[in-house]
Amino acid sequence: MPVGLVISAPASGVGKTTLTLALARAWRNRGLNVQCFKSGPDYIDPAFHAAATGRASVNVDSWAMDRATISHLVSRGADADVVLAEGSMGLFDGVAARGVSGTGATADIAEMLGWPVLLVIDPSGQAQTAAAIAAGLRDYRPGVRLAGVALNRVASQRHEDLVRRALDDAGIAVFGALPRHAEINLPKRHLGLVQAEEQAEIGKLIDEAARFVAEHVDLDAVLRSAASWSPQPAANGVNVTPPGQRIALARDAAFSFVYPHMLEAWRAAGADISTFSPLADEAPDASADVCWLPGGYPELHAGKIAANARFRSGLRAFAETRPVHGECGGYMVLGTALTDADGVCHEMAGLLGLETSFAKRRMHLGYRLAELAAPMPGHRAGARLRGHEFHYSTIAAQPDTPLAVVHDATGAVIAETGSRRGNATGTFFHLIAEDR
Repeated sequence: MPVGLVISAPASGVGKTTLTLALARAWRNRGLNVQCFKSGPDYIDPAFHAAATGRASVNVDSWAMDRATISHLVSRGADADVVLAEGSMGLFDGVAARGVSGTGATADIAEMLGWPVLLVIDPSGQAQTAAAIAAGLRDYRPGVRLAGVALNRVASQRHEDLVRRALDDAGIAVFGALPRHAEINLPKRHLGLVQAEEQAEIGKLIDEAARFVAEHVDLDAVLRSAASWSPQPAANGVNVTPPGQRIALARDAAFSFVYPHMLEAWRAAGADISTFSPLADEAPDASADVCWLPGGYPELHAGKIAANARFRSGLRAFAETRPVHGECGGYMVLGTALTDADGVCHEMAGLLGLETSFAKRRMHLGYRLAELAAPMPGHRAGARLRGHEFHYSTIAAQPDTPLAVVHDATGAVIAETGSRRGNATGTFFHLIAEDR
């Protein structure tokens, strides 16, 4: 029977991902099968999980998914020895209004699955106050159980002793304390971590993190703190219809932000997926009946995309007879022009009139609920789609017909409606699930 544990923290940036990867690899090195999940809409971390465990990881999201979908997704851990769910942001951080089964907070997943929480705390600039924070998180929500704490980036032995004593007085277990260690820092860029597939040395970095954590954290005590878990497979899977029977999917360093559970749901429904690389100047598979451009980092590769004539002409030819859909970065590439961070304007595919600028940066972040005004691949007009938007680009022009009425998590209407023209459609949000 597997055991389950949630890795969370008081806030972002304290080391959740590094600890999750290190624990997963350390236990795998001991011969255990480890399954990871990501709580929330982060589409980058699951690839790191897969690199650490050798098993595909997926997102579980209480705002966008119902309990049946979450149960279905986590049931893949039934044959594992240890199941780890890495949280997003702080333990209780979600949106103000409840979604399908919660607010998107990691605490929702911990309570739903009955798994205790291993709290990662960075006590930099504090000592006993770290114990007050941990105690507050322990007591904030009765249905969420704290297993204990791992301290990260402790400054000295004296610093560690002060924090440990305070946590002991509060009745909170400390499983270990990690000194600062630059060798296990994961590189970042504006949308989060540099993707796992772009890091040739990721395996060595995870190995070093596992060695370092095994030296400073009581792995056996952490394992004993996890909860025995009997997964209950759900009859219904992810409520997503494939956009076509054969899908041409853009996939490279510029087009990689697609949720793993989406691709799995498409394949489970019988769809075939053929990948192509716009950065390698490849056109979509001519035998496909739909083309899908996911998000990614086209703003970092805009010059190359503009110069790749075979890709752009092939995409235009495809769109003459078949649907093409773009999400976020893919949506930007379907547009007329993209201005990069240096203010240089690059010609894009021109299937939509959208013009975007990365030179005029403004963060757009949050859950999205879209009601389609017209069909898009895989979804009928009137469908209610749940997704998440995260980008820094601004719209300079959007002359086409809006694709949907889009609301944020509070119910407020937002301006990023997506758009449609001919066989081309696009949205700034990344699709997670459709309401049943």
